[in-house]
Formats: sequence, C-alpha cells, structure tokens
Amino acid sequence: MRKMLLLICLVPLLTMAQDTDKALQKQINALVQGFHGEVGIYIKNLRTGKVAAFQADTLFPTASMIKVSILTGIMDKIQSGALNYHQVLTYKDSLLYPGVDILGSFKDGEKIELSKLMMLMITMSDNTASLWLQSLAGGGERINQILDSLGLKNYRVNARTPGRRTNQATYGWGQTTPKDMVTLFDMIHQGLVISPEASERMLRLLGRDYWDEEAISQIPPDVLVAGKSGSVDESRSETLLVMAPNNPYIFSIITNHQTDTTWAPSNEGWVLARGLSRLLWNYFEPQSNWEPSQAIKPE
Repeated sequence: MRKMLLLICLVPLLTMAQDTDKALQKQINALVQGFHGEVGIYIKNLRTGKVAAFQADTLFPTASMIKVSILTGIMDKIQSGALNYHQVLTYKDSLLYPGVDILGSFKDGEKIELSKLMMLMITMSDNTASLWLQSLAGGGERINQILDSLGLKNYRVNARTPGRRTNQATYGWGQTTPKDMVTLFDMIHQGLVISPEASERMLRLLGRDYWDEEAISQIPPDVLVAGKSGSVDESRSETLLVMAPNNPYIFSIITNHQTDTTWAPSNEGWVLARGLSRLLWNYFEPQSNWEPSQAIKPE
C-alpha cells in the first residue's frame, strides 16, 4: 500500500506542465503538414525536461502498443508472487489466435516458460502469447486498474474487457494518447512501475524489438533503444526511449484514419515515423556523424 501511495504521489511530478522546446515544436509542426490522416506526437528530452507535442492528448488506437500495458499487468503478478518469471506453463489449442504467430505453431500440451511468453509478446508482438498473458495478468479490467493507479487516464485495454465493447469498436484492442505512452516509458525508466526491479525487467524486454525497420532504423545500432510499435490498416504507432549520449529522449507517434492502408515500407505512416525519428536524432545529437544505410533512410 505504501508503495502504491508513493507512486500516486510521484505521478504528478511526471505529468505536470513542462516547458516547450520552441525550436523543436516548430519543426514538428512543419513535419506533420500534409499528412493524410490524424497524427499525434509527444516528445520529452530526459535531460532538460522540455517537450514538444502535436495532438498529444488525443485518443488513438494502440494496436500492438497495448502489449506494454499487458506486460505491466504481468509484472504486477510476478511482484505479488502470483506468478514466477521462470514458471512453466502448458499451451492449449484453445489459446490459438489465428495468424502467423510463433506460439500458434505449438502443439497442444507443449510447455513454455512465462519468461518466453513475455519475450514473444514484446519482441515478436505474438498475439497468441499476448492474449494468454492478458488473461494471466487478471484480464483487461485488472490491467486498467493498474494503469489508472499510475495516473494514466487514457491508456486502456478494450478487447475481452467488460464494459469496453463500444471503445473496442472505435479503437480496437486498446486506446491511448501519445502523452500517456511517453509518461509510462518515463516512469519505467525511473523505476516507478510496480517496483525498481520490475521496471528494470520491463526495460530489458522492451529493448529487444524484432520490428526495427521503422523509427528504430533511424537511430544508431549501438544506442540503447527500448520501445514498442503497433500497426493496423489505418494506424501506425511507435513509442521509443532512446538513450542518446547527450540528450536521452522519449517519443511517441500514433496515426489514425490514414488514407494509405498499404503494408509496404512506403506507407505514409511509416514514412512519417521514420522521418520523425531521424529528425529527433539529429536534433538531440547534432554532433553525431552517423547516417542510416541508404536502404533505410527516411523518404
């Protein structure tokens, strides 16, 4: 109880009004001009505390970024002793979510550690693993209670969650704002989510993303990046904590109602995400001479 009260007291320190980086804000305003759809962006410089934003408090679909909230719920269960990180679980065919997931190729009755389920959810964005973990975390209702206790009023699980059918019809599996995503990553970075040990484990998992060809591709490979992305037909999203040597930063970009619903690298949402990531790296680390390879330069 004392730990939860401490977290609640600390949340306002993370979410209070912050100084706007006016030079960066001008560049962000220019970057989003002409985008065919809705876009929200929130950026925080962890050294100075300055921010830049565009529709940062607007609700957007999370797509697979909802899996960070599920991870939070699982860490809560591990912290309480209800689950063990290396606990062996038994896969059942009834858990299958049709698609191309790795876990979905398992045979009924095969064994897998909880830690590997967590890796599949975060690293590979495996939906079968994620829905199983959502259930193990106590379901969407419990996860939403934890998010609320962290001061995140907009980040919510909708799918398979009582009372949220209307929200699911509008936003899908989950909903959030760019500001809530940055706030959560900031709290994880500071060791304020569940416990310092839980936050550390979350950072390690979030630093192993297989899906690294969009915003992550615009950051040098020797820089620690922890993040999660998500995509559905009309939405692209990515939230990254970038431990840049001089100005570490966190940013979240989410789109919605895109007219471009293609799945090629040239998708307008992915192009925007790569462009934003490249802009931020150059802005926060202007002395860096690193350039992405020709194949992954932002268009």
